[in-house]
This record gives sequence, structure tokens and C-alpha cells, in this order.
Amino acid sequence: MTLKQLISLLPRLVKYNLKIIFAGKFIWFLLAAFLFFALFMFQSAWNRAEINEGLIYNLLMFPCVLLVFYPAVFGIQNDEDSRILEILFGIPNYKYKVWGIRLLMIYVAIFVILIAFSWLATLLLYPVNPLEMATQLMFPILFFGNLAFMFSTITRSGNGTAVLMIVIGIVLLIFSNTPLIERSFWNIMLNPFSIPRNFLPVIWEGIIIKSRIFLFVASIVWMLIGLLNLQKREKFV
Repeated sequence: MTLKQLISLLPRLVKYNLKIIFAGKFIWFLLAAFLFFALFMFQSAWNRAEINEGLIYNLLMFPCVLLVFYPAVFGIQNDEDSRILEILFGIPNYKYKVWGIRLLMIYVAIFVILIAFSWLATLLLYPVNPLEMATQLMFPILFFGNLAFMFSTITRSGNGTAVLMIVIGIVLLIFSNTPLIERSFWNIMLNPFSIPRNFLPVIWEGIIIKSRIFLFVASIVWMLIGLLNLQKREKFV
């Protein structure tokens, strides 16, 4: 296949994979994320909360996790329900050629949506840098998205993975509020725009850098484990 043929085929390939990934239901998750975000903004304005970048980050956290939830959790099950899992296993290096591209498309789509949400927050609540805000939010998104993808390759059930991720999310939320973890780089929910009192900016910047490195490395590990699990054909067929 020539480069020209590949370029002409690329839009159709992207459209086909997005259709499989989101299975026609992603629009409802996008609508729900927008409604939650709008509700959170309205409550903040109504309660006259202190509006700053840290608040915008917190307002966007739940909607952006909701956006990655469906494609990451139900992706494998959608392949199985569509009866294309056996076909995909027949493709050499299946895990790299298909799901690697799909994960990339999922995160690119969410990144663009987060930029749009951040721009909307700038118009309605507080001026933020949409690109910076979306970039910072992508670190926990990668962590939770790849973790959900890994568990989906283990359970092979979207519903089972969903329950597992909800339990893990609740546990992480509880531990993230403990004094030992709240201000450390181990905090998955660390808000880089909310500087704690009595913290030097230099120390806080170092914690943020370590936090982002931790989340990124963990995300890569989850993804590699998930992709390696897909090599075990007998588990899925």
C-alpha cells in the first residue's frame, strides 16, 4: 500500500474505529459530562464559592473521568459483542495495531473535549488556560483509563470492570483526603492549581512534577499489561 492510498484510507479507518470504540453510546456520556459540568458551575456560582483555577480543575475532574469510562471499560466487550474479536486476533501484532491506535484516538478525542470545556469555563466562571488545564487533567485520565483497560482484559466483562473501577475510585477518593497522602505526589487526585497553605511554591512545583511522572509511568504500565493480556487468545475465544 502506497503512502497516498494510506492517507486516503485513514479517515475511513478512524471513523470505523471510533464507531466501534464508542458503540453509538458515547454521545450520551458526553451529554452527561456536559450536564454535570454545567451543574457544578451553577452550584459554585450560586453558593458564591471562591472561583479560581483550582476550583475549575476540580469541577472538570468528574466529567473527564466519565468521558473515559465507557470506551475504556466496555471496549473489549464491544469487540466481543460485535463478533469481531476473533477477526482482530487474526491480525499480526493485534495488540499494537488495533488497540494501541484506539487508545490514542480515545485520549485525543477527550483532550479536545476538555479544551472545549475549559474554554467554556473561561467564558462563564474564571479565565484559565484551556490547553494547560486540559493537559494537567490528562494525567489522571490516562491513569484511570489505562487502569480500566487493563482490568477489562482481565475480567473480559464491561459490567465487572465497571464495578471494580467504581470500588477503586471510592477507595482512592477516601485515601486521597488523608493527611499522609493529601499533599504528596502519591495522591491520584492531586490538584496542581491548588497550592496548600504554608507550602513554598518551589516545593509544591516539585511535588507536582513527581506526581505527573508517577501517573504517567503507572499509565504506561497499566497499558502494557493490558496489551500483553490480549496476547492470551485462549482467554477471549
